[in-house]
Amino acid sequence: MCKSNQKQRILLIIDLTYVKDIPMELSSFEFLKQQDLPASSLYMVATPIGNLGDITLRALHVLNSVDGIACEDTRHSAALLQQFGIHKRCLALHEHNEVGGAQTVIQHLANNERWAYISDAGTPGVSDPGARLVNEVQKAGFRVIPIPGASAVSSAISASGSVMLSSEGRFQFLGFWPNKVKERDMLIQDIRSNPKTSIFFESPHHIRETLLALNVQLESDRQILIGRELTKKFEQIASICVGDIPHWLENAQSLKGEFIILVAGRQSSSDEVPEHSTLILWANALSPYLGSKEIAAVLAQALGLSKKEAYQVALDAKALHEAK
Repeated sequence: MCKSNQKQRILLIIDLTYVKDIPMELSSFEFLKQQDLPASSLYMVATPIGNLGDITLRALHVLNSVDGIACEDTRHSAALLQQFGIHKRCLALHEHNEVGGAQTVIQHLANNERWAYISDAGTPGVSDPGARLVNEVQKAGFRVIPIPGASAVSSAISASGSVMLSSEGRFQFLGFWPNKVKERDMLIQDIRSNPKTSIFFESPHHIRETLLALNVQLESDRQILIGRELTKKFEQIASICVGDIPHWLENAQSLKGEFIILVAGRQSSSDEVPEHSTLILWANALSPYLGSKEIAAVLAQALGLSKKEAYQVALDAKALHEAK
């Protein structure tokens, strides 16, 4: 096949508005054209976080079909759109003008238009602008439709293995690691006590400092995953223990690029006393059959509480029940 025919075929695949002209072996893309694309709707479109090959067929179809595209950075997005031959009206909508830009988008939606929003990389609204835009559009009574795709969070989780095992898939996403010392210390204490895996982003400027802080304040056997430049040419994923962080830093290939960190949740010991809220549930379950003193005796014997602690739990449960 000559080069001109190859190029034409690629463009036909990308521009699915001409799906009827695609050869028979590519007719499986017909389902994209059959997907409903309601007007007066905002489409939140995920874009690649590094590798352009991670753009989805549905994302290309939507971006080709909308009347305009709001972008976190029009200059950055122009390169992406040009790569796939997409030519649409573009509007700059970033963290500094998100609410005002949202009103412009709403005006277009009110004119029965379809608009998309894309951030610089990944899924909009995940530590990127987008949340305020969605809020304003929904308040105005218009529909918001997510177009899923690349995400550093889900990518890292899929390759995390033992880091996610202890929390049985549960996690808390903390966004970008804070710069202020007090906020950092509070987050580390939360990570230290939280049974869920903690996930956050960090810049190359502070990654060494942050990892060393985790090394000092967390248990040495706590599992941690360090992801650098996910999906990009120099991608690096390391699953180590917190105690191995200094050695990893000393031998790291590079500390440049974007980082995502996963820290395994706290492991509970078999003799650990349950949280107060859990103790209240125990007391409530026993209350139809026992008085406060008997409940306290059961809790003290079964869970290793002091008699004073157990009796206070029984009284707290009774007070909560009477307040309802």
